[in-house]
Order: sequence, then C-alpha cells, then structure tokens
Amino acid sequence: MSGTGEEEDGQSDEDLAAAWGAETDAEGEDGAEGGQSARVLNQAEIDNLLGFDAGPAGDEARTGMQRIISSGLVSYERLPMLEIVFDRLVRIMSTSLRNFTSDNVEVGIDNMISLRFGDYLNAVQLPAMLAVFKAEEWDNYGLMVIDSSMIYSIVDVLLGGRRGTAAMRIEGRPYTTIERNLVERLIVVVLADLSASFDPLCPVTFRFERLEVNPRFATISRLSNAAVLARLRIDMEDRGGKLELLLPYATLEPVRELLLQQFMGEKFGRDSIWETHLAEELWNTEVELDVVLDEQSMRLGDIIDLKPGSRIVLNNGPESAVRIRCGAVPMFEGKIGRRKNHIAVRIERETPRQRDGERS
Repeated sequence: MSGTGEEEDGQSDEDLAAAWGAETDAEGEDGAEGGQSARVLNQAEIDNLLGFDAGPAGDEARTGMQRIISSGLVSYERLPMLEIVFDRLVRIMSTSLRNFTSDNVEVGIDNMISLRFGDYLNAVQLPAMLAVFKAEEWDNYGLMVIDSSMIYSIVDVLLGGRRGTAAMRIEGRPYTTIERNLVERLIVVVLADLSASFDPLCPVTFRFERLEVNPRFATISRLSNAAVLARLRIDMEDRGGKLELLLPYATLEPVRELLLQQFMGEKFGRDSIWETHLAEELWNTEVELDVVLDEQSMRLGDIIDLKPGSRIVLNNGPESAVRIRCGAVPMFEGKIGRRKNHIAVRIERETPRQRDGERS
C-alpha cells in the first residue's frame, strides 16, 4: 500500500508541474500578443502625447512634445574660469561681510547654472530686492537679487539685533527707506568683492545703478537671452538668506576668451616653452652678410669677354659708403677700411626697410 501511495504522489507532482508549465506558456503567448497590440495608439493617446488635447491652459497641463519644444532649459558652453572667479568671490565675501556686520558670517555657493533671462525673472520669489549694476569696462549690466530672509537678517544685524534669535519678517508691506539704505550698503560691499574676484583675470569695476522691487523694472537684457546664475548662501549663525548674481552672456562677451581658459594664463594654440627655445636658437643662428662695393650695368657681351687680368673700374672712392645686404635685403650702410691686416667694414647707419608693395 505504501509503495502504491508513493507512486501516486510522484505522478501527481509531475502532472502539477506540467500544468504549471502549460499555464506559463499560455500567459507568455497572451503577453506577447498583448504587447504587440499595446504598441498601437489611438488618436486620443497620440494627441495626449503631443500635448494637443483640449485640457486646462497653463504649463502644468503641457505634456509630451509640446513641453519639450517649450522647455526652458538652456545648455550653453561652460566657462571654467568663471567658476574659479565665483569661488574666489566666496572667500573674499566671507572676510568682507565679517568686517561689515561684525558677526560670524559663512558664505557658500549653492550652484551655478545657465538659463534664459526671462525664465529667471518669472521665477524670482517676491518680496525681494533687485539691484541693477553696470560693468564699466564691459559697458553692460548685471543683476543681483537679495531675498526677503537676507534683507531682514542684514537689517537685524546692522541695527544691533540680539544673537540667537531669528530675524522677524513682516510680509505685505513695502520696504522702508532705512531697509533700502542698509541693503544698498551690502550691495556695494558685494560688488567691490566681485570686482576684486575678477582682478587676476581682467580689471573691471562693477558700479551700483539702482534698486528695484519689481522684476519688470529690472530688465537688463532680452527675455530670450542666455545668462549665468550663481546662487550664494549667506549664514550668520541662525540668521541669513540667499543672494543671487545674474550675468548675461552678452555682459561676459568681452572676456569670453579669458573665461574659457582651463587655468589662469592659458594661451590657446601657443607653447611658451617652444617660443622661448626658438628665440634662443634664432639669436645663435649664423647669418651671411654681403658687402656691396659698387653696382654697374654691363652688356652681356662685355661680361662674356671678361678674362683673368681684366680690370673693372669702381665708381666709389675710398670714402664712399658701401651697402651691406643679407641676401637681397639691404641691412646697413658703412665705410670700408682696414683692421689688423684685414679689410673691415664699419657700420654707419641702418638702411630703412621697405614695406611690401613699395618700389625701390
């Protein structure tokens, strides 16, 4: 009886495994057919993918291709040296703001991105102060944005607020004259540090122009133009805020070649070591000089008749000037003489060089 039971159990296991295999194959075939049919989209799905469905207006309702076409992301060339300039700005601002506020200040850079100028203005979080400044040497403008937290923090610090308490923010009212004047002092300090950050690269002076609270009045470039945005984080113990610097690419165009350098003093397509070596070798190069005593025009027949012992009479006398040439290029004029049983020439003056296209 036991043997018969074991055989029945083994047979039932085999039947169960076979049934599972058949079901799995059936599901695979159904899935394959379903996958092929899922690749066919109806008109509503196509319209939804391309963003042409009649839905609510606004950027949030845009999908698919329409969102890709209207994407605000801008990808422009990286400026390696500009990143170094902003790193230098962070170090300089840490020192200058400590002296300005007489408090412990930590400055850090969150990120540095490229975007369209119009997209940034639309994304500015109000209330904020927008400072327009001018780069004197580049004859163009930049924008500095100080957020509300930073404004009230700097006012609290400069007016002697207690340490260990967060700055009180009062929303829904315009900024007072005292607040604007204190923020302007901060802007002047930051612009001076920004000028000092560019000094190793090129001298530039950033001058404060005006202070705005409405982004529409702070338009310094076309809305579609590209710009570089650097977000700085300023911490004063438990107070602080964010400060953003926006420089349009048009402003940086005069120093674009300098900002593309990988390191300070890089020269594209030039090798200073090879240039120095070549200059040293040129100074040691031997050059043959020809002293022309006289030039005469003779017939070819007279030249052919010349024989050993023939005499050619020179038109120059002993005191006449002779010309010294290097190949066909006249170099100097001098007088011929004798020095230690050798005929020598003393250079009197340099022959003026003739420019290309001038006739002798």
